Formats: sequence, C-alpha cells, structure tokens
Amino acid sequence: MDGPRADPDRRTALEQARLRGLVAGRWGRDREREALTAGTAAALVEDGPDGRRGWVLVDEAADRALGPAMVWAERHGLDELHLLVDEGAGTVARHASHFADGPTVWRVDGTAVEPAPPEPPPRPAPAPAPPELVDLLIDAGLEVVVEGGMVRGEVDGLEVARIVHGRTTAGVPIDAPQLEVGVGKADRELTAMVHGELPPAAQLERVVAIVREHRRPGAPRHPLNQLVPDRWLRAVLCRNPALVGLASLRPAETTRPRPNLSVRDLAAAVGETDDGRRVVVVCAVGIALDLVPLAADTRAALDEAAGDGRRSGLVLAVPARDDHPTVRRLAARMHDPADIVALEGDWRAAG
Repeated sequence: MDGPRADPDRRTALEQARLRGLVAGRWGRDREREALTAGTAAALVEDGPDGRRGWVLVDEAADRALGPAMVWAERHGLDELHLLVDEGAGTVARHASHFADGPTVWRVDGTAVEPAPPEPPPRPAPAPAPPELVDLLIDAGLEVVVEGGMVRGEVDGLEVARIVHGRTTAGVPIDAPQLEVGVGKADRELTAMVHGELPPAAQLERVVAIVREHRRPGAPRHPLNQLVPDRWLRAVLCRNPALVGLASLRPAETTRPRPNLSVRDLAAAVGETDDGRRVVVVCAVGIALDLVPLAADTRAALDEAAGDGRRSGLVLAVPARDDHPTVRRLAARMHDPADIVALEGDWRAAG
C-alpha cells in the first residue's frame, strides 16, 4: 500500500504474524483464531468449548496496558484474557494481581512465552533538600511535592521550581543541591541563563507571578492552564479535602514515573478521614482507562511503604463529565474495590 499508512499497516501485519506464532507455540495450532486489534496492539480471539478467550501482544507502554486490555476483553465478551508482554511484564503482572478476575500475564523472550511473576513496586528515591531551599518554596506560597527523587514547588499542580542534586537540568555536575526555577526543562535552562544573576527568591517571584496569572479559574485558555490538569485537581483536593470526604490530604507518588508536562497522567495523594482511617486518592481529568490499575498499584505501594499493616481506602476523583461507566466497572473488579467521587461544576474553583 502507498501513502502515509503503509508503514503502520505493515507493522500491524508483522505484529499480528508474530502474535500468531507466539500463541501457536504455547497454546497449539488446532483452533481457528480471529485477528483483531486492541487499541494499537495486535490481538487474537478464539471460540472454544470452554468459552471465548483472547490474547493481546503488549510491545510498548506496558505500565498503561492493563486497563485498555481489560476493557477490550469486556467489549468482545472474553471469558479468558492473556497478555503477552515484551518489556515490563513484571509490572503488568503486579497490576493484574490487584483484580479478582485479572488476565494472565506472560513474558515474551524471543519465541518463548513464560508466566510473568509480579515485580515488587518501585521504592521512592531519596530527595536531598537543604531546609533553606525548601523554605524558599514555602515562602513563595508553593505546594511542596516530593517526587522522582526531587523536592518540587508547584502552582496549582504545575511545577515551577525544583531542588536538583548531583547535576543541573543542563547536565552540569554540582557539589550541593540547588534551586532551579522554570516551567519545564527548557524554561529552567533559560531562566538560569537569562536571570541567573537574580537571587533565587527573585527568580521564583517572577515565574510564580506569570503562572498564577494564567493558572486560575476563569482565566482565558493558555498553555499554562492546560498542562497537567490531574495535578491541578490534586492541588484543589489537598486544599479542600472535604470534597472527597477527608479531613486531610497531601501529595504522594504513584508507582509510574511522571512523564513530561505535555502528557496526560494521573496524580495521587494520601490522607485521613475524621476517624483516622487512611485513604489514597488518585485524580484523573479525562477518561483514563489506566486509572484503575495504577490507582490500585499505588495504594498497595503506599501501604507497603507505611509498614503499619493497615489497608487504605481508595478514592478515584474525577470531574463529573469523566465519570464513565467503564471506569466504574473496572473499579468494581478489584479485590478491594475503589470508591469514585465525581466532582460537579468547575472543580478548579472549588479549592
């Protein structure tokens, strides 16, 4: 085929052929199997005497694969689902273990297909941060978030400063932690070059004023108020935890490394009810099929890190327009189902 779809179509055909070979090698060639796609992934389905079963080949973005695959299986009426994973099979297996009827996960190694044991969740990295630098973030009125081995300062969930150690954003080795100011990698490097002579507090004041002008309820559309809406929602809930029925709430890390600012993702927090029960809250803006698996995985990791043997409650917080029945059905399939709180109206103004 000519044209821009030639390469994607060829890749799809190759992946389908590869999946057929892997399935035939493990499950045999004796039944008719229909070639389908699960999103962008190759998939096969067969009808047999014991029901309808399917296979999905996960060759990228494994940490986002489980939710969409389970939804695909539901839509096709599968009784049994197998995920064949190239890289990150242990992560997918851990995600699947949180569900009462989760799929079977297999690790692909060349032409071999073997059961994938769940890998342990990642441990949070240490985040060196001298108190005087943290105080600069607090004095600027920023939300202080520890994530990815760094202390960061955010305005309504948008990072405007971070305390780096070891190397600067530009890759320059440093002997002691230092504060970098800016929204995103390019802005931090530009601020260091153009405004490096200013004291850190003055650099912060400049950037924070610009971001606050745009990142507020009712502001005209601007890149600064379109980025990381899930984190903005988390910031609102941390300021007003009663919106999700809690007495307190603070930011927490998910088990998935944060992508860049332009990629939609999820944001987590942990807090307590009035009677001291611990609850993990995971926020999403937009319909995110990976919300439920990542939320379940994040709760398990935070409970393990707490080390007190308690099992946290789990709340999925979404704007009312994103309260989709598919997400609710996924949430109900967990061993310990989550509650969903759908926020009515303009949630940005609620905090």
